[in-house]
Amino acid sequence: MKKRFGILLMVAMLAVSSVLAAGCESKPKEKIKIAALKGPTGMGLVKLMEDHSDLYEVTLYDSPDQIVSKIVTGEIDGAAVPSNLAPILYTKTEKKIKLTNVTTMGVLYIVENGDSVKSIADLKGKTVYASGKGGTPEYALNYILKQNGLTPDVDVKIEWKADHATVSAAIASGEATVALLPEPFVTTTKAKVAGLTVPIDMTAEWSKASNGSSELIMGAFVMTTNIIDTRKADVDAFLEKYKESVEYVNKNPKEASALVAKQGILPSAAVAEAAIPRSYIVFTSAQDAKKSLEGFFTVLKDSDPASIGGNLPDENFYYTGK
Repeated sequence: MKKRFGILLMVAMLAVSSVLAAGCESKPKEKIKIAALKGPTGMGLVKLMEDHSDLYEVTLYDSPDQIVSKIVTGEIDGAAVPSNLAPILYTKTEKKIKLTNVTTMGVLYIVENGDSVKSIADLKGKTVYASGKGGTPEYALNYILKQNGLTPDVDVKIEWKADHATVSAAIASGEATVALLPEPFVTTTKAKVAGLTVPIDMTAEWSKASNGSSELIMGAFVMTTNIIDTRKADVDAFLEKYKESVEYVNKNPKEASALVAKQGILPSAAVAEAAIPRSYIVFTSAQDAKKSLEGFFTVLKDSDPASIGGNLPDENFYYTGK
């Protein structure tokens, strides 16, 4: 009887121990929620999306407008946004985001269905179709035109459209002859328009216009201070994987292009492979990019303070990393 009681007691103790052990196990961490755009920023993330879907929930959007409210409300933990939107969000969230890295340099180009445009000066008297009013494309175009002695909407008429796809369609239909387009829309438009030329690289034109004092920085990545403060090690691990993903895409365009097509960012791997080399996809930490960002933001502020939310962001805007 005593022996049987001892066995039952041992079984009961083991059962209790199992329950306690199960209760002490930490719950699996929630996936870090990321938003990116269907363009170069999304392209830079494809390897991370392929290999680490267990850790990160990456959602691709067509427009930055779809992302703003989600980052402000904390619905997402991080987002790839147009560079000038980052300081605006910093002000809008009362400094509850930080810029962690630069994602893309200048991906803007002047394209023409013809061959009359060879330089910025040749845009005089022409109509340029573009998208991105109130964003980096508008400020970059205006700055470069002014630095070349041309007044926007006087010397050069600018026809603003809702999105890059609409601009691309206008070129393809013959409605427009000259346009400002980013990659990958340059490549997708070239596939539709046999005579399309790409005479002007706006990144090079920005460098000339600024005498090399600043760079055209198109995209940046921001993360909420909440995720940084509560899961800093996980944030740093994410950024490391993000960097590795960008390096993979740039070094392996053929393999990466298949992932770009798989994620629905571009219609085919062939188009993606052609677009990657001109997409200026980078991963530059906030600290390494700080000087260039400050120069870029200063140019925008001098042009229109509202373009960066009124003022240059302070030191706390730039994530310091590990």
